[in-house]
Amino acid sequence: MPANIQRNKLFVASCMALLVTSLSFGIRAGLLDTWKHNFGLSQEQAGIITSTAFWGFPIAIIIGGMVVDVIGMKKLLVAAAVFHLLGIVLTIFATGFWSLFISTLLIGLGNGTVEAACNPLVASLYPENKTVRLNYFHLWFPGGIVIGTLIVHFFGVNIPDTFYTENWKILVAVMIIPTLIYGYLFSKLEFPVTERVSSGVSTSEMYKALFTPLFFIIFILMWGTAITELFTGQWIDVLLKNVNDNALLLLTLETGVMVVGRGFAGPVVHKFSPTGVLLFSAIFATLGLYMLGHTTGNMLFVGAFVFGIGVCYFWPTMLGFVSENMPKTGAVGMNLVGGGGMLAVAFYGIFMGGYYDRILGAKLPTGATVQAYSDPAATPVMVNALNEAKKLAGPEIINATLLIPIFLIVAFTALFFYMRPKTQARAQPVSQSLA
Repeated sequence: MPANIQRNKLFVASCMALLVTSLSFGIRAGLLDTWKHNFGLSQEQAGIITSTAFWGFPIAIIIGGMVVDVIGMKKLLVAAAVFHLLGIVLTIFATGFWSLFISTLLIGLGNGTVEAACNPLVASLYPENKTVRLNYFHLWFPGGIVIGTLIVHFFGVNIPDTFYTENWKILVAVMIIPTLIYGYLFSKLEFPVTERVSSGVSTSEMYKALFTPLFFIIFILMWGTAITELFTGQWIDVLLKNVNDNALLLLTLETGVMVVGRGFAGPVVHKFSPTGVLLFSAIFATLGLYMLGHTTGNMLFVGAFVFGIGVCYFWPTMLGFVSENMPKTGAVGMNLVGGGGMLAVAFYGIFMGGYYDRILGAKLPTGATVQAYSDPAATPVMVNALNEAKKLAGPEIINATLLIPIFLIVAFTALFFYMRPKTQARAQPVSQSLA
């Protein structure tokens, strides 16, 4: 590593940028119901707004992955700060569906640009320990969600409802501070070239490496891991709010477990191998999601704990797997996998938003509409009926999503045995050198 590259400062700035990304998820997850109330949004419109961040993300991460080797990681990360700042400011001045849609798109572009540059940056800074360092970096995604949901919970519990619903913009403005900090740091620091460039792999070789069966399989499996983790996390407050009085704290607990788990990624990955960790994750994610969809009361917190263990290593380990086993794919490979996962979450969120509204409508009295029962003029009887419908609809969405991690158990079992000889061959020289 050249002497002018301050590796630790670049890593800290990267974590700060990811913190902004995760704060946007945590704070927005807690504000969906407030926006629905203030702007008269349907659940489907709320789903579209939420999913916008997920498809804005892949647009940025895929395009960013294609140009990062050419324009450099520094320019991309300064652009990310601009996207974030514009999106935050527009959210603060939002007046309805379209302004929230555009602001969420800008934040999604910022989030994707951060990942487009920071994932290859971390891999370039720590070529000897990529999967573990990517886990340490991505620790700040659940970490920011914990901070964001705690901020929203504090406002919701300890401050009168009128203040909370009318002054939610204060919560969004909190994200301005870390955005300005990471933008300033990246503008001043020197960056290395990407690992693909430093290793001399040509652009044609990079794109050729993408057209392999293993890359295609990982690309598809990332859809499942991303939906399992991110759709559930973003929607957990909406889906379980009428099942548990502290639904947002379920997200806080889940992501808190992820923070701790990623902090211990080193010994876990070295003990079980990346494919072993992915299989372990799929099993626990399935158990946790089953508990979230089939229990009530305090048992939901046990489910959130188990689910947090399950999804903890999904995202960074999938990226680490690509970087370690298909290094010639470079930044494009990592970012295509990440972008594909986010795009899957976007489409799944839109579909499930409409499905959720249809479930609610089916559980209301004949001829009733969700819009009428959600209207501020609705009678207490109508409000109670809607709440009961939500109490039944949320777990149904979770149980439908449960099919995805069940499929992942089968897929990762096959991948584990397929990769086992290669994993053992890679570990053998290390054990011989230790002997």
